Amino acid sequence: MSDSYHGQPILKEPTWTWEIPTYFFTGGMAGASAGLAYLSGLRGNDVLARRAWAISLGAIGVSPVFLISDLGRRARFLNMLRMFKITSPMSVGSWILSGSGATTAVAAVNAWTGLFPRLAREARPAAALLGLPLSTYTAALIANTAVPVWHESRRLLPFVYGSGAALTAGATAAMITPPAYAAPARRLAVGAALVEVGIKEVMHHQLGAQGEPYTQGAGARFGHLSRACNLAGSALMLRAGARSRPAAIAAGVLLCAGALSARWSTYRAGFQSAADPKYVVGPQRAKIERGERPGASRRRSRVSVVRADKGSPATAPVELSAP
Repeated sequence: MSDSYHGQPILKEPTWTWEIPTYFFTGGMAGASAGLAYLSGLRGNDVLARRAWAISLGAIGVSPVFLISDLGRRARFLNMLRMFKITSPMSVGSWILSGSGATTAVAAVNAWTGLFPRLAREARPAAALLGLPLSTYTAALIANTAVPVWHESRRLLPFVYGSGAALTAGATAAMITPPAYAAPARRLAVGAALVEVGIKEVMHHQLGAQGEPYTQGAGARFGHLSRACNLAGSALMLRAGARSRPAAIAAGVLLCAGALSARWSTYRAGFQSAADPKYVVGPQRAKIERGERPGASRRRSRVSVVRADKGSPATAPVELSAP
């Protein structure tokens, strides 16, 4: 740990609990499943569309439960809907979640019962459209904080979360849909899994020294588990998912476990990044040295000091900080 600030953390660790990374997982699944359901319906694959709508409704139904559990009181969630603030990811996300929940409910009920046909014609594309920001706004939410490992990956983190959401949508749909109708879901799951693994590697490389929380501690353990599950699940889905329902279920479980582990990897890496002051002080000093931001200028001055052992003056370089 850096000796800056006497080794004490400069940033306060996030106060979120286990419900938040779980919400990141279920919210992404809900948003991407709505898109999969809408596109499947357009292509005439009603069997897959009905199941994807059901997945989206179930995932978006439990998402507010996790949020409210973390907030502690239901009123705190409702208070976030009292106003719409475009500069606040939390405010925007709350409205997206509410709008997506309402439109998804109408679309899912219509898909399974045929009720509300006129309303469903408007609700289906609206749910699919809202599913896009629902799948990625949580990445913008954490990147908008001062936590170094989150903030510095703000350009790629939404793509990581978006691909993870598509992965879970395809994997869960492939698990509960007869293999003859689940080909689009299988392709989505495998393609998104490989994209997520690739983008995460690029993100870790771009973070450089600030990406250390992804290579050690809990962040690294969850990251390794995510990569292993994604690769193993993709291989199984490709080899046997189209022929065997049990194989598709096993592959889907592995892929969902990989996506959930990825959310936990990001979550735990944030705690590690906030706890160690070197991830705050080091990049700031590097930017000052490169002239990318202002800071205290430093000059070296030669001053005379008396050598205590011989009693004679000696000249030694002493570094002084000028205001």
